[in-house]
Parts: sequence; C-alpha cells; structure tokens
Amino acid sequence: MFIQTEATPNPATLKFLPGQPVMEEGTFEARDLDQAERSPLAKALMQLPGVGGVFFASDFISVTKTEGEWQHLKPAVLGVVTEFYLSGAPLIEHGGADAVGAGEFFDAKDAETVEAIKELIETRVRPAVAGDGGDIIFKGFRDGVVYLKMKGACSGCPSSTATLRSGIQNLLKHFLPDVQAVEQIGA
Repeated sequence: MFIQTEATPNPATLKFLPGQPVMEEGTFEARDLDQAERSPLAKALMQLPGVGGVFFASDFISVTKTEGEWQHLKPAVLGVVTEFYLSGAPLIEHGGADAVGAGEFFDAKDAETVEAIKELIETRVRPAVAGDGGDIIFKGFRDGVVYLKMKGACSGCPSSTATLRSGIQNLLKHFLPDVQAVEQIGA
C-alpha cells in the first residue's frame, strides 16, 4: 500500500492520501480520545505521542500534531494507517459521519438566503478547503452574519481567519447582499 502525504497551510497538520476511499459520505473529526472512541483508526492515531487531532474526509486523513517534528511522527502515522487498511476493520464502528445539520440556527424568513449560502459553500468553498485538508460547515445566519465551523486542518490554522475574511466573506458578500460578515464558531 502506498500512502501519499501533502502539506497543508496549517504547519501542524499533514494530509495523508491512502489512494482509496476514506469516508463514503460526510466527515469525521476527533480532537481527543473520547471523540476518537467511535473509530478504531482515529483511536489508534490519537494514541500516538504528539497527535492532537484526526480528520477523515472522502479521500484523505488529516492528522494534527501538538508537538514534535513531522519527520519523527510521520512514519508512525503511516504505520498506523497502513496497518488499519490491511486489517479490514470498519473506519467507524458506531454513529457514522459527524452530523452536519445539527445545531443550525437562522430565522425562517432567511431560509432562502441560507440555502444560497449553503450552495455557495458546497460548490465554491468546500472543494478548496478540502484541498487544504479540512472542511467547513454552515452553522447559522443571524443579523447579516454567517457562522461557520472549521474542521480538520482548518481548525486552528493560522491562515483560517484570513480565509474567512478575505476569501469566504468576500465571496458571500459578492453574491448575497444580505451577508455582512462571516464569523468562525466553535461548536
């Protein structure tokens, strides 16, 4: 099995491409051992010294380190991922992908604007963010402000604020005059 790696804009996160599907649909993120409990692969990765987060998408795995250098951590991650794929174990044992629409908030009168926001995020933003090893989820819209959650490599990335402000905010404001700002939300 040959696993490629790619750097991401977040120096603490590396993208691993196993050359086969990772998630059939949706995404999965674990930032601690409790969250990783649903996935044997996430659990094994989170038990490696220095690993602080794991993110699964359709065709890649992002691993975020808390300490150390990639030259020391990368071989251990590659070993765990290879061993997992050779084992044939399920990626997620129970619960499936992370719920995307959970906890959304917006006024019913804004439903049309929210649909347009989600469409722009899905078609124009998510593919670019996935290329960087992360994901972005719509969480809400209130008083002209769009609330988004960054996942994977984008969560805690030094350039995520710039991405939100100059990229996503400008895009949404260009197409939707009702949008005045974009904010990152934690949960």
